[in-house]
Amino acid sequence: METKMTKTMQALALVAFTCIMGLAIGEEAPTLRSQIEDSLDIAEVPSGFPVGFCLLTAGKTQYVAYYDKLRRMTVASRPLDSNKWSYQVLPSKVGWDSHNYITMAMDDDGYLHVSGNMHSVPLIYFRMEKPGDIATLKKLSMTGNTEKRCTYPMFMRDAENRLIFHYRDGGSGRGSEIYNVYDLKTKIWTRLLDTPLTDGQGNMNAYMQGPVRGPDGLFHMIWVWRDTPDCATNHHLSYARSKDLIHWESAFGDKVNLPLTISEKKLWIDPIPSGGGIINGGARLSFDKDDRPIVTYHKSDKDGNMQIYVARADNDKWVRHQLTDWDKPVKFGGNGTMEFIGIGISELTQAEDGLLTMTYRHRDYGSGRLVIDEETLRSIDKKVTITKEQYPKALNQLQSDFKGMGIQRSKDIGDSGDENVRYILQWETLGTNRDRPRKSPLPQPSALKLYKLRANIETGTVNKELKATR
Repeated sequence: METKMTKTMQALALVAFTCIMGLAIGEEAPTLRSQIEDSLDIAEVPSGFPVGFCLLTAGKTQYVAYYDKLRRMTVASRPLDSNKWSYQVLPSKVGWDSHNYITMAMDDDGYLHVSGNMHSVPLIYFRMEKPGDIATLKKLSMTGNTEKRCTYPMFMRDAENRLIFHYRDGGSGRGSEIYNVYDLKTKIWTRLLDTPLTDGQGNMNAYMQGPVRGPDGLFHMIWVWRDTPDCATNHHLSYARSKDLIHWESAFGDKVNLPLTISEKKLWIDPIPSGGGIINGGARLSFDKDDRPIVTYHKSDKDGNMQIYVARADNDKWVRHQLTDWDKPVKFGGNGTMEFIGIGISELTQAEDGLLTMTYRHRDYGSGRLVIDEETLRSIDKKVTITKEQYPKALNQLQSDFKGMGIQRSKDIGDSGDENVRYILQWETLGTNRDRPRKSPLPQPSALKLYKLRANIETGTVNKELKATR
């Protein structure tokens, strides 16, 4: 769907699953392979838990935000034509919370903005005082209001290309979403919205994905409401869209007032009850060839068994279809950062004209792929040709022999300047531990490395006996 689907969806790394639903492959399939052109050591980092780092290539300079082995927030930078890093340690230290990722943005005047290490704590935000100079990163407030319990910082651009920052104010089950806009001339942040975008009214909060700019130029957002810190209490999958992040409407053009609350039934994709089998972050937003939003998600059916569903906005309602017919429940719950809850799904991508595909992982049925007719949104049995993305084998080999270690990666949120070149960060850690400290012994700090990859397309044969399971 080259002309219709977003680049993000086009670039989705399709995992090489061993069991593909509805697909017996033995045909030639193009494979996107990458070769390691260069690698650089950056620093040693904590390996006892995973937390998100950030890589930003901006013009001729590259920036990396991470926690060093002493758990200090750090920014490293280098000119792209140099192998030498400069470092700036910032006055913020991380504990064991995997929520506390770091994110960055570059404004149009060359000033770097950095935020992170926040889970219901006062705002942590830094900005350069001199363009391109990480030594001038200074801790600042933004508006000074509603900045005492911040989580999930996110930078983005609006339709006018202005720098936007949004975050959750409050805690899990008791929060609202705040939006700020940056003025390049005054270097001042002000509220983009006079009211929160979403408001749980003291009873819940919205866990959002997006807003993302769709192929139609509009901003699209999906979310679930959640009643308490227990992830089992997610409910009511919802959707809204906007042309400017200020004025919002339903998928059918119905105007809605801010803040968005659960009482706006016209925004519901599926009124899943609390405990109904959906988790925040478990739904995926895509678009069909006519730019209509399509949402894939999982929930429990009437018998309590976990199923995958797809929904599309059609005429004046969301049309929903069940894609699987499994006879196993997937129960989950608890607080803190969750590991694999027993099910996970990917976004939809186009396999070929008229056919969409998505991947899944189920703790009882293994990993697989669904092939979906784009017109009917029904799961079908059909051979398709897919483009797989493969990292060089060397990147998939663990360097640590400590039990339980896994590979962590962060993609470049900037632009390498060459469509065939991309950069990634890679390091190794143990899995999540519900954001709690681990007891000794702990693995040694991990090497944080930057890899420069050059992509090429080649044709390879995928020839495995694949079993359709429904």
